This record gives sequence, C-alpha cells and structure tokens, in this order.
Amino acid sequence: MVTINGVNYVGNSVVMSNNRIIIDGKDVTDSYSKDQKEITIVVNGNCDEIKADNCLKITVSGNVGKIKTLSGDVECHDVLGDVETMSGDVDCSGNIAGKVKTMSGDIKYRK
Repeated sequence: MVTINGVNYVGNSVVMSNNRIIIDGKDVTDSYSKDQKEITIVVNGNCDEIKADNCLKITVSGNVGKIKTLSGDVECHDVLGDVETMSGDVDCSGNIAGKVKTMSGDIKYRK
C-alpha cells in the first residue's frame, strides 16, 4: 500500500515527477494531488522503486529496491539497491545493499 498525502494506491513502482503521480507506469494524478505543495509518501510493505522530484518525506516500512529523490528526507528499512537524495536526510534501520548518497543532509544508519 502506497499513501501519498493521505490518498491510498496499490503498486510496486512509485514515480512523482512534474506534479504527476505514476504508479506501476500508470498516471493516477488527480486534481487534489496535483495542487499539493508538500508531498509525503508512505509505503506500508515492500516496493520495487520510488522516484520523486520533490517531497517532504518518503517513509518505507518494508523493503525497497531503490529510492531516489531530488529533495526530501528518506526513512527506510532494508534497501536492495541505492538510496539517493540531493537535499535531504537518510535514516535507515536495516541493510543497504547499494550506496547511500546525499549532497546536503545527514545519513543515519541504525541496526
């Protein structure tokens, strides 16, 4: 289950780009989502991929393949690939198989 600003979606791949929400390759953007200035993404369960231009925070309670955001904090458990944010903190409490990168932010690893 993927929740974006309180709206629930089902899918394994989440892309937020140019104020559009793409879940598993399908554009699911509605007029409410399109007008939001602060975006929060919550994944309850596992997810293959999350990409977001800008968001306030991405939280994944299960495992994720990879996460990439230009601006936004990331909180996750096990990551099978990379975690990358240009501007934001990364807080991981599980294993990370790939790299963790942030240009402007802190990286916390708790196990």
